Amino acid sequence: MGRGTRAFVGRDVPIRAAASRRDKEGGRGRVVLAMGLFVFCYAAVALRLIFLAAAPQMADVQGYGAEQALSASRPDILDRNGRILATDIKTPSLYADPRQIIDVDDAIDQLTQLLPDIDGNQLRADLKADRAFVFVRREMTPAQQAKVHALGIPGLGFVEESRRIYPSGPTASHILGHVSIDNVGLAGIERFIDSHGLAALQQAGMATGQGQRPVSLSIDLRVQHALRAELLAAQERYRAEAASGVILNAHSGEIVALVSLPDYDPNDGASALKPDRLNRVTGGVFELGSTLKVFTTAMALDEGVATLKDSYDASKPIRVASFTIDDYHGKHRWLSVPEIFIYSSNIGAARMALDVGVERHQAFLRRLGLLDRLDTELPETATPLVPAKWREITTMTAAFGHGISVTPLQVASGVAALVNGGYLVPPTLLPRGRAEARALAAPVVKERTSQAMRYLMRLNVEAGTATKADIEGFRLGGKTGTAEKIENGRYARNKLLSSFVGAFPSEDPEYVVLVVLDEPHGTAETKGYATAGWNAAPTTGRIVERIAPMLGVAPRFERPEGGATRAIQVSY
Repeated sequence: MGRGTRAFVGRDVPIRAAASRRDKEGGRGRVVLAMGLFVFCYAAVALRLIFLAAAPQMADVQGYGAEQALSASRPDILDRNGRILATDIKTPSLYADPRQIIDVDDAIDQLTQLLPDIDGNQLRADLKADRAFVFVRREMTPAQQAKVHALGIPGLGFVEESRRIYPSGPTASHILGHVSIDNVGLAGIERFIDSHGLAALQQAGMATGQGQRPVSLSIDLRVQHALRAELLAAQERYRAEAASGVILNAHSGEIVALVSLPDYDPNDGASALKPDRLNRVTGGVFELGSTLKVFTTAMALDEGVATLKDSYDASKPIRVASFTIDDYHGKHRWLSVPEIFIYSSNIGAARMALDVGVERHQAFLRRLGLLDRLDTELPETATPLVPAKWREITTMTAAFGHGISVTPLQVASGVAALVNGGYLVPPTLLPRGRAEARALAAPVVKERTSQAMRYLMRLNVEAGTATKADIEGFRLGGKTGTAEKIENGRYARNKLLSSFVGAFPSEDPEYVVLVVLDEPHGTAETKGYATAGWNAAPTTGRIVERIAPMLGVAPRFERPEGGATRAIQVSY
């Protein structure tokens, strides 16, 4: 029995040893398993932290994709010489994920203290809404971004947006326009860009901030600055309510400069909403008075009813029903066609228009683009105001610039046709060569009519109402116009609109300049007069003297024998 027992005990020893080994191996397995679980948990936590750290970028892609694509997609705008007029810069915008903000009230208190312009009540409503993405503040400075980051508020993040900036400020505001906070074009060339394909690319997600071709304009920033500076000086000198001007290439139709004052800073688009910030050159219509006599005279010559040697009776006023047409400084005698032009005779202009006739007069003005809306790249373009029925009295008053209201750009464009050989070229803010312009041009007057108008315009500066526009060396020709503004249905004698339209150099004009002053006042320098010959004409002379060298027009100081009468050979 003992032997059997020994045998049993001998067998038990290896069994217990094996069991012990199994227990040890099982313990090690459990330790490894536990370690694996800990590693997995820590890895999961680490991954989650990495995910949260990357949350702003994820929000940028998932929650803000459409807006981000929109705001990063505008091309640069350049002047004709490559100077930047508008470009984008990257700015941070603060957003919030309301689901991750622990204490909404505390977050609002801290943010409104740091950023006082935030509407706390609106932000509270936004943060308590069931949304994953809420803008808190758009377009912040890097310093503001750093301060918000230092607050350490969970649920806040930043996305990078493109902000539109205009380095030249208000200099070309009515040309460039401005954009919304989402970089959508709202006015001017900015809106034109959107309306010609950019908006569609943005909506399709195909527009990006890189690789877009810049948009080049026809304007010259140097000339633009000079025009604005001189108009500002004139507005102050004559205490005018407003001032505007445009410089046009007579052959290509390119707008080299365009200014309307008061203007605004496109970097602050809200300032454009003020009522007096209207673009008067394209978006306003005015009775421009005697400036329109250039068209009346050209019409009479071109239609063959008058020559430069003909005369008209301007010895007494014309009375039609309750209307009386008289001259401001009448000569009270018969006047030749050149005299009607340089003395700005309303009576003579009315008689010439009557000789042409109502139908032909209306047709001529339409041919020159004065009766229909002028299409340009600027959306702010007004339609002329003309009488519903064109009667004989309409022809008489329109002959000297009353009874119809047109935009200044229409007048400048029409005058360009009168001095460039007789071709009406559509004005543009985009670069255009002469060959392309000629393909678009429509012949509107004969070459000899154009030649005669160049002669008359120069004669007017040498010996007529525009002598104060004469700048030695640059041979400017032009026509003044002074119109009474309508107030409460009547013409107000003390509220004038003075204008001057000119072309230089007069023997073969390259450029047309139009200046308009709204309600100028007389000064000691003008002997109390507020008419165009005393303000708009000298302002234009100063502009030409300043811009001609920039445009490559060299002065010529030799004076043709006999002045304007010898400067241009006229076949009439």
